[in-house]
Amino acid sequence: HLEQAAIEGHVLARNNLGCVEEENGRMERAAKHWIIAVNLGHSHSLDAVKSCYRQGFVSKEDLAKALRAHQAALDSMKSPQRDEAIAIRDHMKLKLRK
Repeated sequence: HLEQAAIEGHVLARNNLGCVEEENGRMERAAKHWIIAVNLGHSHSLDAVKSCYRQGFVSKEDLAKALRAHQAALDSMKSPQRDEAIAIRDHMKLKLRK
């Protein structure tokens, strides 16, 4: 089911497939899954891709492409409505802590 969810664009499933591949010692495959998740804006996967770069499993060029794609994905998700919703959420969190 994880593979099907990833194929259908579920970013957490894609990240989790990367984790499964890492656990099985298939770092190149793990990196590919994480790069796809990064392209969809998943920040945790970006950390994994950076780690793969430091370990030599991802090239400097692929890391640069992933960083640009990640920023583009985040930019595409920005909107005044989303910013307002985040501000309200953060305000409510502060009120609940008091």
